[in-house]
Amino acid sequence: MPHSTMLMGTMPPTEVYPSERVIVLLSCALSFLGSSLLVFTHALWPELRTRPRQLLLYLSLADLLSAVSYFYGVLQDFDSTSWDCVLQGALSTFSNTSSFFWTMAIAFYLYITIVRGAPTGTGLLCFFHGMSWGVPLAITVAAVALKKIGYDASNVSVGWCWVNLEAADQVLWMLLTGKLWELLAYVILPVLYILIKKHINRAHAALSEYRPILARAPAFQPRTSIADKKLILIPLIFIFLRIWSTIRFILTLCSSPAVQNPVLVVLHGIGNTFQGGANCIMFVLCTRVIRNRLLSSLCCGRYGGLHQPSQSLEGGYQRANPPKNTEAEQMNAEFAST
Repeated sequence: MPHSTMLMGTMPPTEVYPSERVIVLLSCALSFLGSSLLVFTHALWPELRTRPRQLLLYLSLADLLSAVSYFYGVLQDFDSTSWDCVLQGALSTFSNTSSFFWTMAIAFYLYITIVRGAPTGTGLLCFFHGMSWGVPLAITVAAVALKKIGYDASNVSVGWCWVNLEAADQVLWMLLTGKLWELLAYVILPVLYILIKKHINRAHAALSEYRPILARAPAFQPRTSIADKKLILIPLIFIFLRIWSTIRFILTLCSSPAVQNPVLVVLHGIGNTFQGGANCIMFVLCTRVIRNRLLSSLCCGRYGGLHQPSQSLEGGYQRANPPKNTEAEQMNAEFAST
């Protein structure tokens, strides 16, 4: 018997207690609502449909499907491989892997446009679609066809189905159906966002050198602060949410009983299911333009944000020539309004 199957076979199933299931189900529901709100704001206000928010829309669709599939899996709390276990596992595998790809696609897009200053067109978007939908779909179809999706005893999940316990090459398929891309994202996201932040800081330093006294300083400083915080928070939030599933994956490979620690199980469940909610907090509730418009709609126009001019997420890189010596403002506007 291959080593991976023997390794997994020595681990008893992890019991998911009702209280843990309720917490994870709530996380799924919040992620569903958050992703739906991101889709809603994109559909409601066409003038805010910039390229970064278009990519964010696709990420939200992946997170939306992920939240639904995880919700069903946690609700069912499978104890064996069945047709709906395979279906749920396939949907969550596809959507979860797609979410990794779209998260990295957004980082690559910002790096290309801001640091490299390269023009972007439909070709790049088509490439992102091919990678972010096509690769996860191909992996998922292959996994289902080869009967790799099924019951996993909740040692690498929290009630839902993923890679079948009986799969001979289980570790390989765990890597292909999620963990490999998760580990790559841990490296790629921080590197790209650090490079972007350094580039913005250099541009801001050069601007300050030639313009020691900025007429727009009062407005510019808060925007800079918001941009800096988002550059730091985006990779940190992703890693914080996903690291618990990685820890349980490693513990399972080591046959450690710590994999069944209730706190770790709950953190894993929340981390895998709350990505849509986290994106909503970052890109809707913590984005002034979107937040003000939502408050204005809820308050029947009494809030003052509705008539504010929309801030472009692309900050003008690909449009009309920006005013001289305003590169730092343009870069920080991109992140402050993202």
